[in-house]
Amino acid sequence: MILSRVDTVTQISKEDFIENYYKPQRPILIKGLAKQWEDFDKWNLDYIYEKVGDQEVGLYDNKPADPNKATDEPVVKMKFRDYLNLIRSTPSDLRIFFYIITDHLPELLKNFTYPDLGFKYFKRIPTLFFGGSEARVLMHYDIDLGDLLHFQFEGKKRVVLFAPNQSPFLYKVPLSVHTVYNIDYENPDYEMFPALKHAQGYEIFMEHGDALFMPSGYWHFNRYLEPGFSISLRSFPTHPSRLLNMLSEVFVIRYTDKVMRKLFKKKWVDYKQRKAFKKSHKALQNHLRTLTTSNLS
Repeated sequence: MILSRVDTVTQISKEDFIENYYKPQRPILIKGLAKQWEDFDKWNLDYIYEKVGDQEVGLYDNKPADPNKATDEPVVKMKFRDYLNLIRSTPSDLRIFFYIITDHLPELLKNFTYPDLGFKYFKRIPTLFFGGSEARVLMHYDIDLGDLLHFQFEGKKRVVLFAPNQSPFLYKVPLSVHTVYNIDYENPDYEMFPALKHAQGYEIFMEHGDALFMPSGYWHFNRYLEPGFSISLRSFPTHPSRLLNMLSEVFVIRYTDKVMRKLFKKKWVDYKQRKAFKKSHKALQNHLRTLTTSNLS
């Protein structure tokens, strides 16, 4: 992987953001953006612990999804407070995925403001994510293809981003929004995944209060380095082609894969893995051929 530093600022004007990042769909890290919130001091695990009451949550780990189960089925359920105690007391790969605060903890809605950066937010689903110090999130892009403003709180987190045009080198699994499950983005094996070596992306380290703009369709891998959590504020795709792609992802590709997975289970998963390798290795051959031709000329 060829990883560059993402543009990083401590403040940015709406005009600068729109012209240089939103329109060209380029990521940017805005350090400490959440510190502008009046109730920033409430964005910590202690406050969440105080507010969740007796809620139970579904948890996910680093293992690939069981081919005999739905991909969104949690590996275990636990009292929210017990989970927070767990990740703060011992290394854990357990994480909470897509916790919609409008449905489960609406009082948090008054504790933040949507940054005025010039694009419209989809205010129905501000979403929380939690992870222990060993938690990883498989490389994926979001199925709704929205632009994201992603805030990190408490512990540090490493994020790896790739633009959509890098998909051919990432071993994308067909009819899905993720790459093959066994790529280690902390120590990639280029003998097994030679195409990955040519993927050009960004490496970002986020700290408490930082905000990362992730444009529509960007691939992202998250690694919690310490126990922490984040909130994603997203826009709804408005460009006609992006909206059509989103509808296709959500209502055609997603459900086709669910049906095939239910019918063929592990055979379907293995078939898609093989297809992912075949397509990326073909992309690598074409890429190397182009480089050779360019050098000869």
